[in-house]
Amino acid sequence: MKISTKGRYGLTIMIALAKRHDDKPISLKSIAQEHHLSEHYLEQLIAPLRNAMLVKSVRGAYGGYMLAKQPEDITAGDIIRVLEGPITPVEIIDDEEPAKRDLWIKIRDAVKDVLDSTTLDDLANYEGGEDQEYYMFYI
Repeated sequence: MKISTKGRYGLTIMIALAKRHDDKPISLKSIAQEHHLSEHYLEQLIAPLRNAMLVKSVRGAYGGYMLAKQPEDITAGDIIRVLEGPITPVEIIDDEEPAKRDLWIKIRDAVKDVLDSTTLDDLANYEGGEDQEYYMFYI
């Protein structure tokens, strides 16, 4: 499964909203400018997120968008499913070899586990860590 720009930019919108969760509403224009993205494209992405009740819109001069839930109550999986559809690397066919079918199921479940255990709060407050591995390549 390849996550398209819909999923990637949707996460960008949601992380921006989560970082300012306790503030006033944020305009898509400001998110687009901050991340060098197309405001028109972000407008297309916000509608399904609003329909899924992950964000709410606020009208008026100081309007914009806000999260409809707490950042810790929204997972990356929630966002990706709304924008990308079901999480599956391949179409699983019943008459496929059992070993291959089990491999696809394990991959699907691993991806789901990561997406469903990562909250918007985790992403908004991510700072990296010293426990990350970095590799140095010499040519």
